[in-house]
Amino acid sequence: MAKRTKGQDLVEKLTWSAPNIGKEAPKQTSKANKFCEGYKQFLNEAKTERECVTAIVYRLSKAGYRPYDKHAVYQPGDKVYYVNRKKSVIATTFGEEPMEEGLRLNGAHIDSPRLDLKPNPLYEKDDMALFKTHYYGGIRKYQWTAIPLAIHGVVVKKNGEIVNVVIGEDERDPVFCVTDLLPHLAAKQNERKLGDGIRGEELNVVIGSLPYQDEEIKEPVKLLALQMLYEKYGMTEADFYRAEIEIVPAFKAVDVGLDRSMVGAYGQDDRVCAYTALMAEIEMENPAHTTVTIFADKEEIGSEGNTGLNSDFVLHYVEDLAEQAGADIRTVLRNSLCLSSDVNAAYDPTFADVFEPKNASYINRGCVLTKYTGARGKSGSNDASAETMAKVIAMMDAEGVYWQAGELGAVDAGGGGTIAKFVSHMDVDTVDLGVPVLSMHSPFELTAKLDVFNTYKAFKAFYK
Repeated sequence: MAKRTKGQDLVEKLTWSAPNIGKEAPKQTSKANKFCEGYKQFLNEAKTERECVTAIVYRLSKAGYRPYDKHAVYQPGDKVYYVNRKKSVIATTFGEEPMEEGLRLNGAHIDSPRLDLKPNPLYEKDDMALFKTHYYGGIRKYQWTAIPLAIHGVVVKKNGEIVNVVIGEDERDPVFCVTDLLPHLAAKQNERKLGDGIRGEELNVVIGSLPYQDEEIKEPVKLLALQMLYEKYGMTEADFYRAEIEIVPAFKAVDVGLDRSMVGAYGQDDRVCAYTALMAEIEMENPAHTTVTIFADKEEIGSEGNTGLNSDFVLHYVEDLAEQAGADIRTVLRNSLCLSSDVNAAYDPTFADVFEPKNASYINRGCVLTKYTGARGKSGSNDASAETMAKVIAMMDAEGVYWQAGELGAVDAGGGGTIAKFVSHMDVDTVDLGVPVLSMHSPFELTAKLDVFNTYKAFKAFYK
C-alpha cells in the first residue's frame, strides 16, 4: 500500500464535502424506506392546508397532545396544540429549562401551489360545463394541463352548515382536467414564450358535457352539473361565494425509480418538512427547551393573512406561553432559536446551467442548511448569522445527521423566500433547513427518501 503524502493528509484535514448517504451509510436506506411509508400516507391524506390541519391534529391527539389552554398550568413533558382558524397549527412539548432560556421553534408551511376556484366559477360554453380558476402560488401553468385533477374544499352553506367536498380521490370517483391543444392545431400557441404557453384565463377545468333534459333551459349542461353538486353536497351556485375549493392533482404519492429511492407526489413543498417536523415533535419526550412546532398557511403567497407567518398568531402564542411561565417575553424571544423548515431546489443535471454546482444541494446528501434565501442581492432574505449556523451545525454533527449547504440556484438565475424573515422579525435567531426537491412547484415533485429521513433526524437533534 502506497504511503500517504503530506498533501493527502492536508486534504483530509482541511477540505469538506457532503457525502452521498447511499455510499457512506447504506444501512440507512431501509430506515428511510420505512419512514417514508408514513410520509406517503400523510401526503395522500393532506392535499390542502385544511386537510393538513386535520391530519396533523389526528396524529397529535393520538400521541397524547391536548388543546392548549392559556389558563392551565403545564409541567415539563406536557404536550399541547393550538389550531388557528382550521388552517394552521402549533404544537408544543414543554421543556425542562426555564422559558427565559429560550424556545426551540420549528416552522414549516402546509399550503402548496394549486388552482383555486374563482368566487363565481361555473359556466357553460359550447355544450361543456367548466370551472374558472385563479392559480395560487408560483406555478408553471403549462404543467397543469392534461393531467387528472381532483376537487377538494369546504363550503359554508347559507344555514351555517359546513360541508367538506372531495371528488377525484376514490378509485370510483370521476376526475377532472384542464385541456390543452393537440400539436396539429398548436402552431400559434407554439409561438408563445413558454411562460405564456398556457395563460391564467385558459386554466379552465372541464367538469361535464351532458345536458339536463329540458328544452326550455338555456344552459342545460351547467344545470346538470349544479344538480349533481346539490344532490351530493346540498350546495347551490350561490354557495360558491361562501366556499374555499381547490383543484389539486388526483394522483397518489408513489415510489420513483427502479431502486424506489425517491418519493413522487404533489405538495412536497412544504409538506415534507411539515411531516418530518411533526414526527420529530411527537417523539420528543423530555426536551431541554420548550418546543414550538409551527405548521403555517399562505407561505406560497408571501405568508399573508391571519393564518400566515406575516401575522402575529405565533407571537401571540409565545406571549401566552411566556405569561403562563411568568417570563419576560422579550428575553424568551431573544434567547430562542428557530428553524425555518422549507425545501430547496435540488441540483438537476438536465438543467445544470441555472445552478452553481459548488453551492447547490443534491439528492441523497441529506438535509439542506440554507444560510440565506432571497433573490439577486439577498433581497427578502433572513441571512442567518455565523453563530446561528454554528449552533445548528453542532446539533446535527452531534447526532450524526447528514447535512449539506445549498442556495436556490445561481445568483442571478432566480431566488425565493421562506418564513424565516418573519420569525427573525420577532428578534429570534433563524436559519432555513429542509429537503432538496426536484421539479419543485410542479404537480409531481421528487424527493429522495434518505434526505427526508435525515431531515427528520435533524429536527430530532434540534429539539433534543
